[in-house]
Amino acid sequence: MCDVEKVNVIIIGGSVGGLACAHALLKSGRNNVTVFERASAINAAGAGLGLGVEALAVLQSFGLEDELRTVSQPMPIEINRAVAPNGHVRQLYEDRAYNHRSLHWSDLHKALLAALPHGIVNFGTTVTAVEQKGGSKRAVVWAEKKGAATDSDGMHPIRMECDLVVAADGSMSDTRRRFRPDESRRYSGYCAWRGVVTDEEAPDAAHAVRRAYPEVGKALYFDLAQGTHAVLYDLPGKRLNWLWYINQPEPGLKGHSVTVKADDRKIAEMHEQAAATFTPELAALMQATKAPFINAIYDREPQDQWVFGRIVLVGEAAHPTTPHGLRSTNMAICDAGALGTCLAEESGDIGAALDKFQQHRIKCTAREVLFSRHLGRIKQSLDCKHDWFAADEILCKSLGQSNMADFLV
Repeated sequence: MCDVEKVNVIIIGGSVGGLACAHALLKSGRNNVTVFERASAINAAGAGLGLGVEALAVLQSFGLEDELRTVSQPMPIEINRAVAPNGHVRQLYEDRAYNHRSLHWSDLHKALLAALPHGIVNFGTTVTAVEQKGGSKRAVVWAEKKGAATDSDGMHPIRMECDLVVAADGSMSDTRRRFRPDESRRYSGYCAWRGVVTDEEAPDAAHAVRRAYPEVGKALYFDLAQGTHAVLYDLPGKRLNWLWYINQPEPGLKGHSVTVKADDRKIAEMHEQAAATFTPELAALMQATKAPFINAIYDREPQDQWVFGRIVLVGEAAHPTTPHGLRSTNMAICDAGALGTCLAEESGDIGAALDKFQQHRIKCTAREVLFSRHLGRIKQSLDCKHDWFAADEILCKSLGQSNMADFLV
């Protein structure tokens, strides 16, 4: 098939979801792909994540099996425990068939980018408008690219027509807002402190944690305290990744950011509160973290439409979620795989492919979003206060991520 017969696709967003879509669409050989990413370059930001079997299979189909083996490690166990600052611990729920792999977000991002053809991703390019071309099976994208001083402000204006726009522009998607202007995100009721600590940076704290959490090299730990909970797991390279969710009023945020700046006073308060909440070992690890940061936790109500003519939402743009089911990145990767498959199966009929894609993905992602919300509210005791040391068997079993498959939407 020659280039003129190929489908011309513009992907908005060069994060993991956008790059996964680029791989999925290029795999068939039937698409020309251009990615617009507003950031000027790839960076090492972010923290840890866990990838499940389905997402791993999609990534392996892109030819990334060796890279994944290098940057990730097995995480086959999920453990939920009740904890107290005096070191008392009660096992609540354990799943030894969890079957995930842990890795750092930036390592996955770099692997996806490195495996794409050079020139596919246009960094420093901000999409300013997207429209369905009236009476046509085409879409129009307007953007501005930094560094080409054809305008007085040094921005180069771009206008491109294409057969398909894939909006992978995140939970604060401007594309989604254009088609759903009255919709707003939902604040969960809590924020998360996050940090990654290497054994080299804090050898004493790391050693103590590895002794107190003997399966941390292969397990995802959830430590539940009164009205709060923390997460701990290991990343390749002897890096300990932790999160701590704290109920609080919604912070004042501007623009697209969900990150709250942590000043010295906030960090000192966090250190003191950690010592009064969690095991001494986990509290010491939090205190040893050089640059912890805070994320406000949001999601949105599931929608029954992701396709608007020749414009389709994917990943967090389609279904922003809270992180308790470890689904955000997994869903984005699975969206990419499904979109690529649908376009390949319905070759020559983009409309049918997009309809097939959203019908295939909407129900399962709605379940995952609502289950993650449900799980967060249980673990944060937002609907009912829980004494985790006295929790009965039914409540303990409800903590497992394996319940997601049976969650009723």
